[in-house]
Amino acid sequence: MFLNKKQNRASLKIKQSILENIIAATSVNRRQLIQKIQNFEHQTILPLTLANFISFNNIPLQAIYKRESWKRLIQLAGKQKDFENANEKEIVSTILKKWLSTNSTSYFQFILNLALQGFKPDFNSFNEEERIMLLMLHHDIWRNPEEFKSLEDSITAIGKNKVLVEEIIEVLEILIDEVSFKEIDIDLPYKQPLKVHSRYTRDQILTAFGFGDFEKKYTSFEGVAENKALNTEILFVDLIKSEEDFSPTTMYNDYAISETLFHWQSQNQTRSDHGKGLTYINHQNLDKKILLFVREKAKDEFGNTMGYVFIGEGNIEDYYGSKPMSINWALNEPLPQYLWNASAKMSVG
Repeated sequence: MFLNKKQNRASLKIKQSILENIIAATSVNRRQLIQKIQNFEHQTILPLTLANFISFNNIPLQAIYKRESWKRLIQLAGKQKDFENANEKEIVSTILKKWLSTNSTSYFQFILNLALQGFKPDFNSFNEEERIMLLMLHHDIWRNPEEFKSLEDSITAIGKNKVLVEEIIEVLEILIDEVSFKEIDIDLPYKQPLKVHSRYTRDQILTAFGFGDFEKKYTSFEGVAENKALNTEILFVDLIKSEEDFSPTTMYNDYAISETLFHWQSQNQTRSDHGKGLTYINHQNLDKKILLFVREKAKDEFGNTMGYVFIGEGNIEDYYGSKPMSINWALNEPLPQYLWNASAKMSVG
């Protein structure tokens, strides 16, 4: 028991040290970033690129994009000619609030290919899954998407600022290089571009599964989203429900029992003998797809909204209770190790 307490204290010290380093890195202000850019050539022979800069100074991308675009910072530091600010706010916001909450090789690579073409691709060449990713990108970038007449106009408009297209390429190359897992395809009776074990924002997920349209994205903060046309229900799971209330009733309702079995608790009104509860119990006979998306908590260590990891399709193993129901979903693919570690902790106590 003594060793466990000692290990726990050591673990807390490590976590505290990591948190202090993150706070220190993200607290770098605009003026300090500009100074670091100006001093970069005097400290290293590396070319002044975004990747080299954040690596050399041990600064996360979040610290950059909470301040300005990278290109604007190096312009203010006298290392880049002045340039127009078209799309600058939109692209900075997209990187900070969307792409830094996403972790998907296929989605990032798709956008990178568009950027390398100046966002002027052959729109007739895209398949169904790629057109859905175009719609995801459309909603990632634009706050008022209804301003555009077509998806083609929207995507082409992203390329208006050539300097920031270069920046998008730099950022996506970094993000792709940081992906440390293999994406897994999922077999569904319809086309959609999301991959198992990749992380996506709620908006990206809802767009991918047919919620909303070109003019308006679907906004929902419910824990479930059902597309009856696709006969599919999406379950959004936060492992830590509240960072202020650590009681077991609010913290430990959703957790991994094993790497292939996930315990989930329904909304409070769901009954096992009526309505939606029955569709969960009989979902296989109804050919209804249950898809699970899990995140550790609402906000990450930088204060950004976290994306959800797609852990794949769930098939009911057993259930108990009513209003709410507790269901154990058998997963077709094992949880990623890091998510299994985080989720398994929630079952303790």
